[in-house]
Amino acid sequence: MEIRRSASRGHANHGWLNSYHSFSFNRYYDPSRMEFSVLRVINEDMVAPDHGFGMHPHQDMEIITYMLAGELAHEDSLGNGSVIKTGDVQRMTAGTGIVHAESNPSSTEEAHLLQIWLAPAQKGLAPSYEDKHIDAARKQNRWCLIASQDARDDSLLIHQDVNLWATCLQAGHSLAYQMLESRSAYLQLARGTLRVNEELLVQGDAIAFEVSTDLTLQAESDVELLMFDLPQI
Repeated sequence: MEIRRSASRGHANHGWLNSYHSFSFNRYYDPSRMEFSVLRVINEDMVAPDHGFGMHPHQDMEIITYMLAGELAHEDSLGNGSVIKTGDVQRMTAGTGIVHAESNPSSTEEAHLLQIWLAPAQKGLAPSYEDKHIDAARKQNRWCLIASQDARDDSLLIHQDVNLWATCLQAGHSLAYQMLESRSAYLQLARGTLRVNEELLVQGDAIAFEVSTDLTLQAESDVELLMFDLPQI
């Protein structure tokens, strides 16, 4: 078990974009933070009103956007156009190549999101896109599957042996998580203060689990977190 503190993340503030990098990304390079299993990127992004990323390409990556607050407009070379909002999750399979743009359509409110990249199980997939709204009740004080390789339980489809879970715990509530044998896991705390097996985490902290571990999560305040169930590599 390795605790990764929020302050140890890479940081880039471009004025319109304030971004924290859990893994090496762009100009932030740390040879000890290149990847974890098939997890390549977790960026916590705050995008200013009326700003965003222009059209840019991706290839051979599963890209998930998890909205924490605000809105994000999406358009791509497949002809998709949508606006995802607080509580929404978006998946883009870059595959053989896709070009897309993301922007904050609000003129007053910041967009706050986690952008996640996972290496696919195979290269050369056909590019595709989907998004879903995850009702808050599905995540409250329980695990909600938001992405999986078989799209079960109304989760997003991802082309990798990964189960991505989310929960929003109210202060004082606890929740258990039992890792399966021969799996690893990565917990990312998106907001709040959380105790994990007596270790105290604050917003932006994470824990990487290389081997199977039984976990007890205790919310010290209202919290929101993601749990990545990953293959051991």
